[in-house]
Amino acid sequence: MWGKLRAMRMLRLLAALVVLSTPFHVGAHDWFVAPEGSDQAAGTITSPFATLMKAQDKASSGDIVYMRGGIYHLGLADISTVDETYAVVNDLKKDHISYVAYGAEVPIFDFSAVRPVEKRVTAFLIRCDGCVFRGFQAVHVQITIAHRHTQSEVFRVQGGSGNVFDRLSLHDGMGIGWYLVSGSNNLVRNVDAYNNSGLDEGSNGNIDGFGAHPRSYLDQGNIIEGSRAWFNTDDGFDLINAHAPVTIRRCWSFYNGYDAHFTPLGDGNGFKAGGYGANGGLYPHPVPRHVVMFSVAVGNRVNGFYANHHVGGQIWLNNTAIGNRGANFNMLSVLADNRTNVPGYGHIMKNNLGYGGRVEVSSLGSDEENDVSFNYFTLPITIDRDDFISLDPSELTAPRQTNGELPDIRFAHLTRGSAAVDAGRDVGEPFRGKAPDLGAFESHGPS
Repeated sequence: MWGKLRAMRMLRLLAALVVLSTPFHVGAHDWFVAPEGSDQAAGTITSPFATLMKAQDKASSGDIVYMRGGIYHLGLADISTVDETYAVVNDLKKDHISYVAYGAEVPIFDFSAVRPVEKRVTAFLIRCDGCVFRGFQAVHVQITIAHRHTQSEVFRVQGGSGNVFDRLSLHDGMGIGWYLVSGSNNLVRNVDAYNNSGLDEGSNGNIDGFGAHPRSYLDQGNIIEGSRAWFNTDDGFDLINAHAPVTIRRCWSFYNGYDAHFTPLGDGNGFKAGGYGANGGLYPHPVPRHVVMFSVAVGNRVNGFYANHHVGGQIWLNNTAIGNRGANFNMLSVLADNRTNVPGYGHIMKNNLGYGGRVEVSSLGSDEENDVSFNYFTLPITIDRDDFISLDPSELTAPRQTNGELPDIRFAHLTRGSAAVDAGRDVGEPFRGKAPDLGAFESHGPS
């Protein structure tokens, strides 16, 4: 089993190298977009375009579109594609183009005036391959359909593969932050999705921070890493109805299911990994096994880590759950009829750590049905506040490091005297000391 996990790790690394290897043609060109630009301009640094759609029209494979800092105010006139359901602002279809912030400048795309009647909104529809999106913010994506089960999205990946989404901030709107329905080998890295709420009761329960729902088993290799989701009115990370495995690693999910005033509104799971509705409906064969590892769930309205009626189990390695209002770990499964709920079976759980949940572990079947050795709930140890250097959750929203990586914090890090230090099992990831620590953060070893 551990040989397979190491092989999976190598495949993830190879996938990351593939998506980062953007082919460039001879004579690659730089284009520029700025809030004060004009689509009748030349697209140079001194005469920039106004919109990404104009830049895409001019760009070719290997080109870079640089976005200057400032606020881009989008309106109804910027809608580029409309169908029966959606109004799309930026319909990005050309392959191997990079859309990146210029230097240290911060481009902010404001969609507050994009309010089409009776249409869902997608701010960025990704139908391209091998593109890079880096260093900008998207705010105020709207929902205009009232009192119905609906949604909008900031990023919607629909057929795009091999793309990189890096150092993005998707916040204070009504849309799901990043949402995939088809496409493979996409890498979401160092992205924040927060303060996103629905319009009313019809949409509050749809607004996740991140949703990966590949519709085909061929849509493999999608990875979300180093990303954060908080104050999204539904779930932080949602993999329901996925037909291909998704990997989530080193991500933080907290205070989901609430708005920024802690009003309870949606489901509120930190990581909802799988499931097919538990309604007797069809589901994919083979059933994918998602991987959630080195991730943190804190104070979510319901569960921290949730199997969500999945048919069979998933892989949960080195995760930390603190103070979730339901269960820190809820491993609920369903039988092959996709209807009958049963305690979780088929799960691989190693080196997980929890503290302060209303329930620590729920709906987990017997040891014979799961591989659950080397977790805080199976080892002869007790976890309390003294095991942690800090339990101050305000650290979770600290600014990211200059390279875009998650902030260097003390929250949920183990003290040197904790029994959880060196208490884990080698799962093919680096560690200090004699053995891995429990949880998402590796300490400096015992004193």
